Amino acid sequence: MARDVSLKRVTVLGAARSGIAAARLLAARGAKVLLSEYGAVSPGALEDLAGVDIEIEQGGHTDQVFESDFLVTSPGVPTSAPPIQGALARQIPVYSEIELASWFCPAKIIAITGSNGKTTTTELIGHILRSAGRPTTVCGNIGTPFSSTIDALTLEHTVVLEVSSFQLDFIDSFRPDVSIILNITPDHLDRYDFDMDRYAASKLRICSRQAGKDVFIYSMDDERLAAFVRDTRWEDGPQALGISASEQTASPDNSDAAGYLKDGSLTLNIDNMEETLMQPNDLALRGRHNVYNSLAAAVAARVVEVRSDVMRESLRSFEGVPHRLETVREVDGVRYVNDSKATNVNAVWYALESFSESIVLIAGGRDKGNDYHKLAPLVKDRVRAIISIGEAAETIQQQLAPHVEDAVIADTLKDAVHLAHLLAQSGDVVLLSPACSSLDMFASYEDRGDQFKQLVSNI
Repeated sequence: MARDVSLKRVTVLGAARSGIAAARLLAARGAKVLLSEYGAVSPGALEDLAGVDIEIEQGGHTDQVFESDFLVTSPGVPTSAPPIQGALARQIPVYSEIELASWFCPAKIIAITGSNGKTTTTELIGHILRSAGRPTTVCGNIGTPFSSTIDALTLEHTVVLEVSSFQLDFIDSFRPDVSIILNITPDHLDRYDFDMDRYAASKLRICSRQAGKDVFIYSMDDERLAAFVRDTRWEDGPQALGISASEQTASPDNSDAAGYLKDGSLTLNIDNMEETLMQPNDLALRGRHNVYNSLAAAVAARVVEVRSDVMRESLRSFEGVPHRLETVREVDGVRYVNDSKATNVNAVWYALESFSESIVLIAGGRDKGNDYHKLAPLVKDRVRAIISIGEAAETIQQQLAPHVEDAVIADTLKDAVHLAHLLAQSGDVVLLSPACSSLDMFASYEDRGDQFKQLVSNI
């Protein structure tokens, strides 16, 4: 049931996309809204809000923030920010934008999180549902704020929602019908005091309010997730459905195993009805990590009763997402691949694992507490040269240079692409897979990927 926020005093922290969407949603529901931005509000945002009954402060947060019944925070605002800490100290509730939007959402929600693969899986589920003729909205951390979709939703819709740990930090009643955690590996540890347990606890909040007929899909091959399901005793919790790329895990006596490989085939087993779905080679997306993504999407689709033939065709026809293992072009027998979305070490591991060709790797950016040593075995086996950029360049060189023929630091991405062109041989892959945030040199990972594609097009 939708909450009544009319005449409530609400501060929205952050005037980027999700903050603006939250402010507009609250104002439309009769709240008295203060939109507070630490920096300058962009001219585009001011234009978008023209005529909307919202008070705006910019260039810093004032104590007016605390004259509120509750706060709504954007994912870009860290928990350590003074307005959030001040609100918590004053016992003023703080909610995330997805929590707010969920109060007014009439549709079913499939929510996806994970350190890696969540964007691909979100888009893949959206593709399957649309192929099945279902009214579907894909939003959340993927780019379109959940709050901006609410007015167009009906009871017949399904919202496919990508969710980050930051968005889960301040949920309260958020309850998806289907939740998915693909994996939990080190990422964003700088936002969690370099405490892996705190980061994992944030991810696990996605299913904290689920109960009854709700479904929780998780990777059985992730030790932390498997232990969580094994050790949790819900009084009235969701149905836990596991996915696995290991045939051993998918044993007949493991009732949680709902999607797995059996005799090399993607197999579903829900309500004790086992069905061979398709061969991994028939998937549109390559790599072992995409077996997980496809199994998660298939189990979710089966839960909402999508036919198998629709699933198969959708999994064959899906074209992937921008900036994730995206082939840009081939020049002189060298393939250039944009994987700018790979902002942590595990994402780079999956990328390297996807190629049999020799690789010239461009990596680096703003470090988030990464341990690049974990990449050493794959780097030694598959990487010819490493070109590192950004704030993490020296660290990457120290940890990975001993395992390759050539290793060099480039001052700019333009220099890195030029060096890669010189170092690569016919049959190689030049792979931009940074393992780092883009924010030391670029506006976003999309900006980094777009610049890479433009530079490659100029070769």
